[in-house]
Amino acid sequence: MVTCPGSIMALSLVDLCAKEVVRDHSSSSRWLGCVPRELYRPLLDAAFAHCRPLAIGELVQRWPDRTLTVGGRRPGQSPPNRLCVQALLLAVVRGLADNRSALEVLDLCGLQCEDGTMADSMGGWSLTVALCSMVLQAKAAAKKVKGRDVERDRKRGLEMERDGAVKRDRGSGDSGTDQEEAGESQKNGVKGVRIDCVRNGKEHEEGDLAKGVRRRMEIQRKNGIIEPNEDSVNTDPEHIMVHVRADLFVNARSWDRVCGALTSQGPLRLHCRFLRVEELLASSIASMLAMIPKQCLLGVDIRYSNLGVSGLGLLLPLLSPFRLVKSLKLHYCNLDVHRDLPGQEKALRDMSQGLGELHCLRQLSLTALRLPGHLRMLLSSLSQPLEVLELPYLSLTPADLTYLSCSPHASSLQRLDLSENRIDESSVPSMLRLFSQASLSLCHLSLCGCGLNDSLLGRLLPALSCCRALQSLRLALNPLSLGGLLSLVKTATGIPSLSLLLYPNPLEEYEPGLPANPSSAQLLDWPLLDDGEIREAIRHQLEQLLRLSGRSIDLFLTSDLLNFSKDLIDVE
Repeated sequence: MVTCPGSIMALSLVDLCAKEVVRDHSSSSRWLGCVPRELYRPLLDAAFAHCRPLAIGELVQRWPDRTLTVGGRRPGQSPPNRLCVQALLLAVVRGLADNRSALEVLDLCGLQCEDGTMADSMGGWSLTVALCSMVLQAKAAAKKVKGRDVERDRKRGLEMERDGAVKRDRGSGDSGTDQEEAGESQKNGVKGVRIDCVRNGKEHEEGDLAKGVRRRMEIQRKNGIIEPNEDSVNTDPEHIMVHVRADLFVNARSWDRVCGALTSQGPLRLHCRFLRVEELLASSIASMLAMIPKQCLLGVDIRYSNLGVSGLGLLLPLLSPFRLVKSLKLHYCNLDVHRDLPGQEKALRDMSQGLGELHCLRQLSLTALRLPGHLRMLLSSLSQPLEVLELPYLSLTPADLTYLSCSPHASSLQRLDLSENRIDESSVPSMLRLFSQASLSLCHLSLCGCGLNDSLLGRLLPALSCCRALQSLRLALNPLSLGGLLSLVKTATGIPSLSLLLYPNPLEEYEPGLPANPSSAQLLDWPLLDDGEIREAIRHQLEQLLRLSGRSIDLFLTSDLLNFSKDLIDVE
C-alpha cells in the first residue's frame, strides 16, 4: 500500500526531470554521453511531448535498445508534431552508421493523425510518403558507402600489387630453390595461392604472383577461409539492419514510391500492419499485396476504388496467404448487384470463398456495396464469428436481418452498424432476436437513418435496455417526436454502461413543411428552427432527465452528428 504512491511519485519526477533535460539542446553534449539506457525512453517521450526535434534526433540516432515503439497514442494524448516525426526518421538513417545504435525493430504503427486535431501533425498519407522516402534514402546511402569501400579496396589492391612487383624485382637473386618451387606451382596451374616455406623453423609467406589482393580475398571469403568484417556487413545494401513496422496509406500519387520502398533491398525492411488504399484499380492493389510481407499484415481498408464485383472477386482470394488479417474494410467500391452483369454470380461466390479463407477475420466493414439478399452468402463462409460488423448503406432486406439474428455472429458482436438500412414492421422481430442474442457482448450500436419512428423505436427499447454492456448508442436522423426522444433518453439512463447517446433532433425542432415520414436525407437537409427558445426548452428537459436519474456526469447526450466526441468510442 505504501509502494504504489511512491512509484507514481517517482514516475512523475522522472517525467519532470526529463522535460527539463531536453529543454536546453545546448546541454545535450554533456548528458548524452553519461545518461543510462533506462532513461532514454522518458527523455524521448518528453522530447515528443514538448516538441524538441533536435533531442529526438540525438536520442534515436544512438538508441540503446533493440526495439523502438513510437505509435499508439493514448486517449487524450496529442499526436506527434510533424517536425518531430521528420527528425525521428532522419535519425534512424543516421543511426545505421552509428556504432552506438542497437536498433533492430522500429514500430511506427498508429503514429499517423487522421482526426485533424493538430494542424502541424502528420496524416497517414504524408507519413507514408516520408517513411518510404526514409527507406529509399537508407538504401542510397548504403550503396554510396559500399561504393567508397569498393574504390578504397581497389586502390589498396593496386598499391599491394605494386609493392609485390618491387619485392619480386628485389628477390630475383634468391636461391634457385625458390625459383624451382614457383615454377613448379605455375606448371601445376596454381595461381594466386600463397606459397608457404619453412626456413630455420619459421613460417614464411610469399606474395601472390598473379592476382590482386581484392580478388584473392574474394576467393578466400567465398571458400570460407576468412569472414567478412563488421564494416562490410553494415554497408551491404542487401543486409537488413532495421525492420520497420507501420500503417501505410496508399493512393495513385504515392503508389510508385510505396512499391519502391516495399521492394527495396537496403538496410531498412518495411513491414505493413494496416494497409489503407484509396482510388486504385484492382490490378494495382493486387500488385501491392504481392510485395507486402505476409507475416505482419493485420488489416486491409479499400476505399473509393472502382472495383465492382469482379474486382472484389479477384482481390479477396489474394488475401488468403495473409493468415493474421483480422480486419477487412470495403468502402464505396462501386459494387451494386441490382445491375445484372455477366459473371456476377461467380464473382460473388469468389468473394464468399475469399472471406472464408481469412480464418482470423474478426472485423468486417462493408459500406455502400448494395448487396440486398446476399448477406447469408457472404457471412456463412466465415469459419469464426465476427466481433465487429459494419453494414451501412448496404440495402439490407428483412431476409438479411433474419439471417443475421440467427447467425453465429449475433452472440459475439461487440460493434454493430446498420445505419441507413430501412427497418420496418417486418424487421422488428428479427431486430428483437438480434438484441437478445447480443445482449451480453454488444458495446457499440449504430442505427442512424433507419427510419425508426416513435412506434418502431418503442417496440425496440425494451430489448435495448437489456444490452447491459452497451457503451455507445447512435440514433441520429430518425424521425422521432419529442415524446419518442424522451422515452429514448429514459431508457438510455437505465443502461449503466452507456456513456454516449447520439440522439436525433425531434421533429418539433424542424421548420414547417417536413413530410409525414421523412427520410434520413430529408432530415439532414431540412432547416431547423431559428427560434432558440424551443430548442433550449427541449435541451432543458433532457438535462433534467439526466439529473433525476443521477447520470448527468457519466452519460453524454448530443445531437451533433458531425462533431460528437469520438474518444468515447473505442475505434480499434
